[in-house]
Amino acid sequence: MPVRTPAPVVIAGHTAIFDALGHLGPWTSWAAALEREMYFYQRCPSDHGYPRFAYVTFLDGDWVPHADRTDTIPATQSGMGILSYLKFYDLRDKSEPAFLKTACCMGDYLLNEALTPKTGKYPAFTRSTGSREQFPQPADCGSQGDRPYEIEPDKGGIAGYALALLFEAAGERRYLEQGVHNARVLAANQQQGDASHSPWPFRADYRSGEARGPVSGNMSYILRLYDVLLSHGYTEFAAPRESLWKWIKRFQVPSAAADGALFAQFFEDHETPTNRTAWAPLNLARYLLENRQSLDPDWRADSTTLIKFVRRNFTHAEFGVTVCHEQDEDKEAWGGVNSTYGAVLALYAKAVGSSSLAGEARAALNFTLYSIDELGRPRDLFKNPEPGGWQEDAHTDVIHNFVDALRTFPDWGSVK
Repeated sequence: MPVRTPAPVVIAGHTAIFDALGHLGPWTSWAAALEREMYFYQRCPSDHGYPRFAYVTFLDGDWVPHADRTDTIPATQSGMGILSYLKFYDLRDKSEPAFLKTACCMGDYLLNEALTPKTGKYPAFTRSTGSREQFPQPADCGSQGDRPYEIEPDKGGIAGYALALLFEAAGERRYLEQGVHNARVLAANQQQGDASHSPWPFRADYRSGEARGPVSGNMSYILRLYDVLLSHGYTEFAAPRESLWKWIKRFQVPSAAADGALFAQFFEDHETPTNRTAWAPLNLARYLLENRQSLDPDWRADSTTLIKFVRRNFTHAEFGVTVCHEQDEDKEAWGGVNSTYGAVLALYAKAVGSSSLAGEARAALNFTLYSIDELGRPRDLFKNPEPGGWQEDAHTDVIHNFVDALRTFPDWGSVK
């Protein structure tokens, strides 16, 4: 009787490549795939002076906006996009100014089009959600899980931090000024926090400050914002930074050793107040690993607690590869969170000297790499039939993760 050859595994249109031990390899080298994607995005059409992917969240592989999705996520999409483009610009030894120019275009969109009115408890503060058809966003533009006048304070931290780094790269003071402003608004609304409340709610009406959602899991980017402004001499942020750090150490990190309740809520399109995410603890672990002994003498124990929490609650297997899904309410390995998992696990593996975890991190990143096609067009989720989708999950919250992994393990970029 003839022996049947197993059907090849196909991931996002590519035939999967496994080594003799069953480990997933890349379909092409990281360097080649990332270069194709970044050059593909340099050809993105511009509207109103901005590349379309800076202000449209849902695009297909030909840059056509999805007709049924006009909602957008400005702060996360362009904030993480700025970080991705700055990191890639640095990775290429700052030899290609087009990538810095694109980062500036995303920064300009946040400054010019995506701020609240200059009144209320969160005045001129970066929007978490909005509409792709509004220039600038109107007063009541909240979309997805946000109500019309709501913002998400943590997203102002992401945008403010990205803009401060953009100032350092481009020298344009307006970016720093918005970062400082976001930080001042955050500090003015900061609370002590406790075992059931983060220092800011997940959502707030920017007019009155009325809170909705007692826990906002993503605190590390506000911490980063305070840090970078302190490095520029803004000593006013020393006290709020110390207060935030004490809450993270006393309450949030220990939460990951228990039920993880203080890592609830990050994603703009979800409203369940108990919905925990992988994104927030992973990005806190990244912060701890990047700073190590200079910040936290317990960095190893704390980052281990965070990594174990994510692996325990948010990983599953796809084609035999351990991948990471977003949150309690979404079990899919979207490109943003799975590449975040791979990058942070790579940093952790390097710090603790674990070759097995390094191999798992590389395989997770290889898995996301399969979502880039031969033309450089990424998919937001490997199982979606065509390129495109959520631009954060397809592109802007992905590239910086590969750069972090390449800085940690440089040889991963050239090996196929």
